[in-house]
Amino acid sequence: MSDTRPVRSGEELPLPALNKWLAEAAPQLGVAKEVAQFPGGFSNLTYLLTTTKGEAVLRRPPVGVAPGRAHDMPREARILSVLELRGTPAPRAIATCEDASVIGAPFYVMQRVKGLILRGAKAPGGFDAETFARLGEAFVDTLVAIHGATPADPVIGGLGKPMGYVARQVEGWTTRWTASRTDDVPTIEALAAWLDANQPGESGACLVHNDYKYDNLVLDPAQPWRIVAVLDWEMATLGDPLLDVGTSLGYWVEAGDDPAFRALGLGITALPGNLTRARLWERYLERAGRAMRPRTFYEAFGVFKIAVIAQQILARYRKGLTTDERFARLGDAVRILGERGAAIVAG
Repeated sequence: MSDTRPVRSGEELPLPALNKWLAEAAPQLGVAKEVAQFPGGFSNLTYLLTTTKGEAVLRRPPVGVAPGRAHDMPREARILSVLELRGTPAPRAIATCEDASVIGAPFYVMQRVKGLILRGAKAPGGFDAETFARLGEAFVDTLVAIHGATPADPVIGGLGKPMGYVARQVEGWTTRWTASRTDDVPTIEALAAWLDANQPGESGACLVHNDYKYDNLVLDPAQPWRIVAVLDWEMATLGDPLLDVGTSLGYWVEAGDDPAFRALGLGITALPGNLTRARLWERYLERAGRAMRPRTFYEAFGVFKIAVIAQQILARYRKGLTTDERFARLGDAVRILGERGAAIVAG
């Protein structure tokens, strides 16, 4: 089954203007003949361009959002260029357009990386417990490699301010929650207050992906434990690596979790062979050469951040800025994540 769909209404690309730009900026791609849309993801829009000389992927911000770092396409393309130089598995950026008049927003075009992407709660054919165990190890080791990009690189060093990152993240995501709130969710309010009162010290600064999870990985179908590309670098920045691990923990579901949490679409990590959250955390600290420490704050922060992201998208949907019907159910997800956060801090 194809991983693309026809372009959603209101999110079409103006092909004549796009092809005029391609002819000058990326002539090696030829002319775009067809455009399809990757339906996964909840933020920036991703399209498959079928051209006269092959395929490429175009990324642009969603319609109707204010400019911001997560929607800064030139910034995302620069990060991909750094990853390419380091040999980190990621798509190669081909060309960037900062002129919003071409298609209605800045965008960039990148290499299309084909492979297997894990979604939902059902394992693809050929996956067994050993495959998941090896993939879990590769998942952690690839994150450690990503974190090897430090402020010594000029691009990475220019992505943010390393000092005070934890405090800024807690304050920033709390502010985003307040600005996008549509319903009362007391557990989210309590979680925000707990995070503010229980901040740990900084653990260092490096490139952080900020949305590192299984469905942002492209896997080799022949060796599905081998990661061939990490996708969706829109939230990458210079920050504390342990908060990055915390975001991954926030997505990570186990077999014994509340069924409502497992049903959020993240449930493939609950299948036999997968690392537990505790082992994921331990392996990261071991491979990164860090001393053991409690994971409670970092995991709670990850759940809180994911809940706020869902709330921001729900708010856009209720304002009529997107017609994607998947977003109508995000209010339930926010409540479930609030309950999950409460369970984490309660121990």
